[in-house]
Amino acid sequence: MSPSSARRTVTAALGLTGAAVGALAARDLTQKKHSILRIYPVIGHMRYFLESIRPELQQYFIERNWDGRPFDREVRTVVYERAKGIHGEQAFGTERDVNATGYEYLVHSLQPVMQPPEPSRVLIGGPDCTQPYSMAVLNVSAMSFGSLSSHAIQALNIGAREGGFAHDTGEGSLTPYHEEGGDLIWELGTGYFGARTPDGLLDEEAFREKAMKDQVKAISVKLSQGAKPGIGGVLPGPKVTAEIAGIRGVPEGEKCVSPPAHTMFDTPRGLIEFIARLRQLSGGKPVGFKLCVGSKVEVLSLCKAMLEVGTAPDFIHIDGSEGGTGAAPLEFEDHMGMPLTQGLMTMHNALVGVGLRDRVKIGAAGKVAAGNDIIKRMIQGADYTLSARAMMMAVGCIQALACHTGKCPTGVATQDPRRVRGLVVEDKSVRVTQYQQGTVDSAMSLMAAMGVDDPADLRPWMLRRNLSPTENASYATLYQWLQPGELLEDPPDHWADAWGAASAESFRTHHFA
Repeated sequence: MSPSSARRTVTAALGLTGAAVGALAARDLTQKKHSILRIYPVIGHMRYFLESIRPELQQYFIERNWDGRPFDREVRTVVYERAKGIHGEQAFGTERDVNATGYEYLVHSLQPVMQPPEPSRVLIGGPDCTQPYSMAVLNVSAMSFGSLSSHAIQALNIGAREGGFAHDTGEGSLTPYHEEGGDLIWELGTGYFGARTPDGLLDEEAFREKAMKDQVKAISVKLSQGAKPGIGGVLPGPKVTAEIAGIRGVPEGEKCVSPPAHTMFDTPRGLIEFIARLRQLSGGKPVGFKLCVGSKVEVLSLCKAMLEVGTAPDFIHIDGSEGGTGAAPLEFEDHMGMPLTQGLMTMHNALVGVGLRDRVKIGAAGKVAAGNDIIKRMIQGADYTLSARAMMMAVGCIQALACHTGKCPTGVATQDPRRVRGLVVEDKSVRVTQYQQGTVDSAMSLMAAMGVDDPADLRPWMLRRNLSPTENASYATLYQWLQPGELLEDPPDHWADAWGAASAESFRTHHFA
């Protein structure tokens, strides 16, 4: 190209660029929606661009290893490395401020024991259960197809199959993507998806047909969830494809809303009777419920219902308010519900206090990602744990905080076929298995270092918290721990008012506790 031709090309390009900038400036000056663009045409767009990549800037360039939210860089790295089969070790000591107020640590023993050759498991099933299930200490927590992609669900279920742990379906019902051979906990929410009548009640025959499948090992009735306790789940209309509509039994393309409360019961007694009915319909499989704890009175109302009806759930899953794979209003995520520590210990102590703890197992779900999380929750009263967001990270989630937009960059939480295609099931399922096995192995190693070879021997004094930079105390003294049957005989002061206000006939109470 001659110099004159090159100059003409450059001049034409500059002219076109100038015209485009001028047109953009004219549009910015005349539009009425954005004040910034009317005052700062063209360059004002930089503000919106930077805002759009703020999570990435924060995560990769600003936050320190230990202060990111919801999961910090250290925890995410541990999950990613374990999923890839790397041990997740760190050099040069901890970056945590071990003297900070609120810092918690496990108490090791000067006489540690050998790590058990096989990971511990928990038998789920009370005296009314005829098909008990052996649960792993770490399992996949509730996440529905629709919220997650088909490839993500398949990878989780194959990972559960190969690793020998359970996969909770979430309230979106059983789907073909769940049926890859992994053990399932079928979650039944307020919408009764997959087993609902046209008017939104439970279709017992449809329920029986699915519950009797060999792959379904347990049924969980969802009362509430940590991300948004007190409101139902919402799947936006664009996510309700023909496939999802057929699976859930709802209209295609319309927003799919789970009611905030169940229609099959409205009292604690009704819930326990409903659980007994589901156990019968499922052929005697373990049936329990999941909730984010709200008040001590409601927990005790459930316990009174168990005593009066004469049966109990086989398990209870406690979701902490810090949980949250589901999209939820910010006010609910930040300001509603009891954190997992308080909720877990409230439920554990209530069951101990009424003499039912030996027949009801407790699972803890809420920011469980590493081995220390498992041990901590067991000390606080859990028999086993469930993880959602860490399992998503094992599948490839990068904590982009875009789960509710349909634009998940890794194909985990989207129904966009192009994005879903990027998640390779054969690769990610292996990572799910490796993450779970590595984390459980870490938990067993920690337990052995504490001088314990059976989770049943973990005690509250083995977990300590800094009350200030110079003082700390164990959970044995920080919290009150009830004795078996204590609520039935002589309720202590901190429980007496709530016990008196609780009723098997109502969830509602005007009593503060």
